[in-house]
Amino acid sequence: MSGGNAMQNIFEEIFSEVNGIKNYKILINGCWTCFGSEKTFNVYNPATNEVFAKVPDCSIDDAKAAIEAAKNFSEMKKIPPIHRLEIMEKASELVLANKDYLAEIITKESGKPISVSLGEVKATYERLRLTMEEVRVLYGEYLPGEWVEDTKGKFAIVLRKPIGVVLAISPFNYPLYIAAAKIIPAILAGNTVIAKPASDTPLSLIHFVRILEVAGVPTGAIQVITGRGRDIGDVLITSDDIDAISFTGSTKVGEYIASKAGIKKLHLELGGKASAIVLEDANIELAAKQICRGTFRNSGQRCDAVSRVLINKKIKEKFIEKILEEVKNYKIGDPMDKNTVMGTVINEGARDRIHSLVEDALSKGAKLLSGGKYNGLFYEATILDNVNLSMRVATEEIFGPIMPIIEVSSTEEAIKISNSSEYGLDSCIFTENIHLALKIAKELEDGSVTINSAPAHGVGHFPFGGNKKSGLGREGIKYSIDELTKLHTIIINEE
Repeated sequence: MSGGNAMQNIFEEIFSEVNGIKNYKILINGCWTCFGSEKTFNVYNPATNEVFAKVPDCSIDDAKAAIEAAKNFSEMKKIPPIHRLEIMEKASELVLANKDYLAEIITKESGKPISVSLGEVKATYERLRLTMEEVRVLYGEYLPGEWVEDTKGKFAIVLRKPIGVVLAISPFNYPLYIAAAKIIPAILAGNTVIAKPASDTPLSLIHFVRILEVAGVPTGAIQVITGRGRDIGDVLITSDDIDAISFTGSTKVGEYIASKAGIKKLHLELGGKASAIVLEDANIELAAKQICRGTFRNSGQRCDAVSRVLINKKIKEKFIEKILEEVKNYKIGDPMDKNTVMGTVINEGARDRIHSLVEDALSKGAKLLSGGKYNGLFYEATILDNVNLSMRVATEEIFGPIMPIIEVSSTEEAIKISNSSEYGLDSCIFTENIHLALKIAKELEDGSVTINSAPAHGVGHFPFGGNKKSGLGREGIKYSIDELTKLHTIIINEE
């Protein structure tokens, strides 16, 4: 089955086309046309600034209707887990059959290179294939009572039950995969879902939900809400009928959600300020390649992107020599060209903030080694030397293609600077001394530390998530589904 034919067969219900622009719909209670608001907003191609789609700008009433539909649907938890797995297997086949079409949608709405978008589709396919491993969390456990005096003569069965209605709010930077990584474990656990995509990139999620619907997810199990204002967000996050919120995005928004949500389960994957600590004995060539990849992939629009390089002063000049050679491989170009390595940043607001970080650093004495310019939303791979902690780029999350280089005189200084951040998501260490690397890794306050490679989480085989202002909970195979269930203990007296 070709991608084009598959697309025509399964996606034609989710949009209508007028004058070459696709008008998308939302999904409430199994209906792709049932929404009250007649307002829409445009979806732009960041590379061309052209409008290529319109999406409903949902009202408060639409949000309330989605909550009501999710609350009233109770069939999902009655479906045997083995049947949920069969649905995911069918969905994986549909994702694979439509991989080129899905990748094109991702690139058109996000501006990332088509090669990166194809990787995102592949990761989504792999996540669907790994659901057999993920669902093992639902097995529960048996606890004998003989280990403790006051429970002798008893045993307990500890079950995992669906938490209820899950609100899944996904970001723009990986609009298909991150949305899928929230929805898949929620559905596997027997929950119902309300999915809210980022307004810059709503189309990938809409297509994925349609795939799940065709694969057999029951009518009413998933609702899709699109909208730009805080009003519908407030209705969703404050509702007593929402039992859990899984959110990936900025720390500022995550803190707002936490302040408004009330007593419900929160699963928050927020900002990061990943440091790359390069020690005196590091393989400089390896470090340069990995740090460039960690900084510039997807134009740095990743929470786990390398956001500062803490380099031993004895090897800094040699490192800079290698990094200036490596950065030549990160040229901006047409995102639809399979040879393009770097595409756009997401919008003008993001571009202007990124550029303001560069200008602030230069005004305070930083040295521009590469980049620092933009054309439209294409921002060049940028390297700044002589960065110090008075500069915003040294302390703020960048979410753009900027590599700040900070010179340190000792390992202790590097650890201190790394741990001084309000974030605690990722970091990485480059050294040939594995014992020292492990010692440093234990001292760093991040959720994940990678040795001799840049942070990268892929399909989530290893758990990831942040400490401090980088979030709550962990994501990944088995770990996400754990966050979206509740424990239920049954105690039996054997006497």
